[in-house]
Amino acid sequence: MLTKVKRLFVIKTRFEAYLIIFALALGAMTRGAHYTVEYPGVGGYLLFAATAGAVFLGGAKILDAIRYEREAAATSQDSEG
Repeated sequence: MLTKVKRLFVIKTRFEAYLIIFALALGAMTRGAHYTVEYPGVGGYLLFAATAGAVFLGGAKILDAIRYEREAAATSQDSEG
């Protein structure tokens, strides 16, 4: 039962990754918009850019990890059989 619950939190496909990246981007842009209100001027816009950059870096890492896991699984299957 615990393994079934754990599988819910594993990103298996690129589509799932894109959905998660989209959700992260929505939250980051909302936070960035609040930063521009809270810190008017250049500082707010720099924080806004930092939140956007964090999503770009995190999204790239998620997509790379999916590719790596898929290649590792294919390599292990080739070596077994």
